[in-house]
Amino acid sequence: MSRPDPDRTDRRSFLQAGAIASAAALSTSAAGANPPAQDPPAAAPGATIPKRALGKAGVEVTMLDQGAIRGPSYDRILRYAFASGIRMFDTAKVYGTEPNLRRWFEQDPEVRKEIFLITKDMPKAPSQLLSMLDERLEALGTDYIDLFFIHGLGDDHSLDDAVNMVVSDEFKQTAEAIRKSGKARFVGFSSHHKDRATIIQKAAEAGYVDAIMLQYRPWLPADSALNRALDTCWEKGIGLISMKQIAGQFFGDKPEGNILDDVSRRVPTLKERNLSPFQGLLHAIWSDERITSVCCSMRNTEQIRENVDAARRFEPLEAADLGLLRDATLAHGPTLCANCDGRCSDAGGTRADLGTLTRYLTYYRHLGDRSEARRQYALLPPEARDWSGADLDSARAACPERLDFARLLPGVDRDLG
Repeated sequence: MSRPDPDRTDRRSFLQAGAIASAAALSTSAAGANPPAQDPPAAAPGATIPKRALGKAGVEVTMLDQGAIRGPSYDRILRYAFASGIRMFDTAKVYGTEPNLRRWFEQDPEVRKEIFLITKDMPKAPSQLLSMLDERLEALGTDYIDLFFIHGLGDDHSLDDAVNMVVSDEFKQTAEAIRKSGKARFVGFSSHHKDRATIIQKAAEAGYVDAIMLQYRPWLPADSALNRALDTCWEKGIGLISMKQIAGQFFGDKPEGNILDDVSRRVPTLKERNLSPFQGLLHAIWSDERITSVCCSMRNTEQIRENVDAARRFEPLEAADLGLLRDATLAHGPTLCANCDGRCSDAGGTRADLGTLTRYLTYYRHLGDRSEARRQYALLPPEARDWSGADLDSARAACPERLDFARLLPGVDRDLG
């Protein structure tokens, strides 16, 4: 995987002295409605984006992964992302976007040969993956998928069941059968569950998965369980793709007030490099050699242009700049904690899933996924939604990103209930 490639960022050389040593992830509309400090150049057809190796899988993918979006503009977004140099595309059964990709492949069959395609499904047992894969192939109109994920591992399973899903002999045999069939080149899972550190650690130790997509933030504490799990993934050669790196009014589709100006003021490096805050976040994420690609649900051509420009101009951020970026985002009251591990609920003395509730609120208010936010909220058990009686001050103090639960949770009841 070290063969020369002028368009590829070397996985080791950018870890300069003092550079970031934490992992990161992002799956969001990383570019917002506001333009960057200076408009990036328009994408040139066929332009390249730096690539990184997906673990030991033996394939290199673009550092940007176009995530799925809902709405009539998606067909145009797919084509514009491709023309801009993006060669990694993400979808799933529950997104309802596989038909868009099928239509694209039918209209331009050569496209399928040039992209790395990811889709997902939600089995209760590993053996179900075989029939689900056939369904996804039919929906996409292709005879193979590059990477097939168990979708949202942990969301519909107990922790024990989630761990057993990816460490069992049944999963090992199923994954081997899938790869051997040629219907999917690689197998893995995605997770934004509060116990994902344990799930990822156990999966990495078992070594049956090729790649993992996870919710993450670039200022993850070095001694955290999730950071240690990602170290194990790196050692085992498991590819890592970031997602769900969203922070409400700062990194959503509708930044509020003078947030962007204030962040740029607080982080001088952004101005020096002519980066918007969104581009700065991407650079923070890519500064971790363990992260292969960043999955962004880019919703318009401006967001694609800005993120592609960030990829082409990537330089690692140093730890001091990462700290400034972290402090600037937290100062504006994020609505989602991408480092959530459930400590907020424990500190608040409640069975309510505070981290998940605020994540769904962020989907609804800042990412435009209103129907999906309500659907997922409705699937939560009653105890996970009932935050009445919780000590919200203690929950906020325990939260890694100090979410203001007293302000946010009434909005959950109003908008999602």
